Amino acid sequence: MKKFLSMLLVAVMALSTMVMMTGCGGGSEDVADSEYVAEQGKLVVGITDFAPMDYKDDDGNWIGFDADMAKAFAESLGVECEFVEIDWDQKELELENKSIDVVWNGMTLTDAVMEAMETSNAYCDNGQVVVVSADKADKYQDAEACKELVFAVEAGSAGAQVAADNEFQVTEVQTQANALMEVKAGTADACIIDLLMADAMIGEGTSYPDLATAAKLSSEQYGVGFRKGSDLAEKLNAFFVDAYADGSMQTCADQYKIGASLIEQK
Repeated sequence: MKKFLSMLLVAVMALSTMVMMTGCGGGSEDVADSEYVAEQGKLVVGITDFAPMDYKDDDGNWIGFDADMAKAFAESLGVECEFVEIDWDQKELELENKSIDVVWNGMTLTDAVMEAMETSNAYCDNGQVVVVSADKADKYQDAEACKELVFAVEAGSAGAQVAADNEFQVTEVQTQANALMEVKAGTADACIIDLLMADAMIGEGTSYPDLATAAKLSSEQYGVGFRKGSDLAEKLNAFFVDAYADGSMQTCADQYKIGASLIEQK
């Protein structure tokens, strides 16, 4: 009898634990991301310092094509837009932990990204390019010639993947901006960054007048990433279609000098 009562007590306790776990965790998991964002009153956007997509103006405010579009999307949802600088190599974890709601930072739509996240439609064409001292650019116009170089690359980036694919020697840094600094300082022979960033950040009239693009190593497209299964991706696609149709998306792209790379939204 005692043995039976002991077994019964264990079973009851186990059942109670399961009920408590379901009650605590199950309900929040069933809430759509759009509802969660509405409840929080803000859309938390994960970014890095990456001109011309996300960077700070002289007053410390985040601007850029992606930043401005994120603000407009948040407004369409009726919430505030909050920017959080993230470690790019940890972006998927940041989403899963709900430290952020979206990765919106000139993110290349790789197979790995699309498997790990719910992604928007592509909105911008891009590529990965080699950046070296301007006086050496002519020497490094293909991947084979670049094998003798030591590269700085952003950890977890499309540039890092291209470097690995080509078996280049690399030093990983936190951001693409850091990669440019390494080349300028002479602590790396070259870096691999996004073409759109290179167009905006190097050459005459920039902070890096002595750097130039060399080989183009890939062609790719940008997209925006949400938690897997998020309904916000579909809402963003609809927002993109409207913004492209009314011209505001093109106007924003032209403002940041990426208008020719914008992909039609339909």
